Amino acid sequence: MIIDDVIIQICAGKGGDGHISFRREKFVARGGPDGGNGGNGGNIYFQGVSDLTALKQFRHNRKIQAPDGQPGMKKKKHGGNGNDILIRIPIGTKIKDTNTLEEWELRLGEKICMARGGRGGRGNFEFRTSQDKAPRYAEAGKLGRKRMLHLDLQYIADVGLIGLPSAGKSSLLNVLTKAHAKIGDYPFTTLEPNLGEMDGNIIADIPGLIEGAHQGKGLGIKFLKHIEKTRLLLHCIDITGQNLFKDYQSIHNELEKFNEELLKKREIIVLTKSDLVNRSQAQALEDTLKKLRKHIIIVSIIDDKSIVELKAVIKKMLKT
Repeated sequence: MIIDDVIIQICAGKGGDGHISFRREKFVARGGPDGGNGGNGGNIYFQGVSDLTALKQFRHNRKIQAPDGQPGMKKKKHGGNGNDILIRIPIGTKIKDTNTLEEWELRLGEKICMARGGRGGRGNFEFRTSQDKAPRYAEAGKLGRKRMLHLDLQYIADVGLIGLPSAGKSSLLNVLTKAHAKIGDYPFTTLEPNLGEMDGNIIADIPGLIEGAHQGKGLGIKFLKHIEKTRLLLHCIDITGQNLFKDYQSIHNELEKFNEELLKKREIIVLTKSDLVNRSQAQALEDTLKKLRKHIIIVSIIDDKSIVELKAVIKKMLKT
């Protein structure tokens, strides 16, 4: 199961404490201070990666703690720095600090420090002065940065498959991209988005939408967000439905209520399961949607010619 929305806590390491000690050697009766500095705490870095499943690392572990710096030692030896932690985050993830409301979104390969470790404290050797040649105090290490972060993944797909449950979206994804999305003759077979690649273009199969999805009904807005970055929508409608125009309008209304900008995206209406009706019926049903002034294609996953035609139209619309 893909995790696409999670709140985590990150804690950079605390700096090591400075050390209090004095030089003690044979023939050196009263050596001066020689306490070393503490090491710096470990930093936490985020890096953008193309692996859309990378957030699954937070399924059971929502708190990331970087190691602390080591305390200073005698003979002016400094403590070791805490190791840094690198967390890989899928590109397309909105990162938001829930306290400061700062936001980030990483590009592929981009690396940023999200929480800097605390500075190590100074040992008593650093505090010697002409007035105090034997300081008996040292500095404590500083605390590392802590953040509560909301990670919200939005898939960066070129094409989004939308439609009512059981409209044939997953089957279409499988024949277009050779993906292996689960299919079945019942609503909500698809419980999470599926991805496939067609000639270098990513196609996302969004779980079926129902009336009220923008309010969280069905699988709700959890998946509507995944089509916000697509360049083209394939609106799948089961050609055997009782009212194709109503089926189209119900999804159209949900998109409008969720984000009006989605209606500005280019759209192809795909009438699926055409093998279940004859040619004249299919043509008559297509005519009922022509007033929408959208590009309409009738397909069947067992009709190679219709799939080839659909692929050609998708490629053409993505190029323009």
